[in-house]
Amino acid sequence: MSLTVIYPAPDAPGAQARLDDVLSCALEGREPRVARRAEDLDGLGGQKLLFALPLGRAGVNTEYLRMLARLRLEPGLLEGCTAGIITDGDSPLYTKSAATELALAANLAGCAFLGRPLAEGTGSLVNFKVQAKNLGTDLMGAYRAAARELVQRLEGEAFPRRERPELLVLHASIHRTSNTVQLWEGVRRRLGDACDVTEIGLRNGTVSDCAGCPYTTCLHFGEQGGCFYGGVMQEEVYPAVRRCGAVVMLCPNYNDALSANLTAFINRLTALFRQTRFYDKALFAVVVSGYSGGDIVARQLISALNMNKSFYLPERFALLETANDPGEAAALPGIDARLDAFAGHILKVMGA
Repeated sequence: MSLTVIYPAPDAPGAQARLDDVLSCALEGREPRVARRAEDLDGLGGQKLLFALPLGRAGVNTEYLRMLARLRLEPGLLEGCTAGIITDGDSPLYTKSAATELALAANLAGCAFLGRPLAEGTGSLVNFKVQAKNLGTDLMGAYRAAARELVQRLEGEAFPRRERPELLVLHASIHRTSNTVQLWEGVRRRLGDACDVTEIGLRNGTVSDCAGCPYTTCLHFGEQGGCFYGGVMQEEVYPAVRRCGAVVMLCPNYNDALSANLTAFINRLTALFRQTRFYDKALFAVVVSGYSGGDIVARQLISALNMNKSFYLPERFALLETANDPGEAAALPGIDARLDAFAGHILKVMGA
């Protein structure tokens, strides 16, 4: 599968100098196609893509915004692609937000992302402090190494298919009133018996949030397969995460954010993440907003579970709907066709 680097030209001359250096190291010995303009995005279906965004101090790149518009308006533009991202900026801000914005738009246009798809160069590169220490190099050396490792993983990416996958479904909702759970129940019926499904509810104080244990404490309990705070996370969630081939997050939009208990799950997952990676586990989601903002919640999931915790992000990973009153989601125009498509998509990704 060929590699294409999508590298929008920066607004200011010279703003790409550091990113040029990083790409030269990461792509050594390779001769990828390079797309610099929005018009160059045609004919990329089925390819491996490396997005490289020079963002400057303002976090804005005009040519990238033209590309973003195409991704949002052309839902099949990147069908069958798998991608990684490098963002490079001159401040401590905007590099991560630009990456999640891009990832969601590309994902809805048919592009999957490997686990931990982001190499992020902030202005000072202080975000590479730990990596530099571990590698015995300086901050720039750690940045180059991260980009090189990303390209190597991208070229070798092949999500494993399973004959009978297990799905772990997590929610913190009341079944009888939740539009989000109601839509999931429609998806589950359509999955039939092709998957094993484990559902775990995280309501009413069943999971405590992470309290930020010292690294050595978290690592110790993670190596034992648990967490200092125990409870449902250690007894039910961790074993289910280890077994499953995919996690399905059921996410009503609470004030343009994930619910507290689902956020606590993500934070507490750190103990397990200390001693394993989730590259071979997919992330799916059902996101329902009362009025608007489903894209905000979807980007939070991408940032936390794909970019941070290393879950594979299949193309069109989320079913995004808008409904307020109980039962409204099930009556949305065209919802049955969308539920059919989402269930079929899960089965296709998982190989069931």
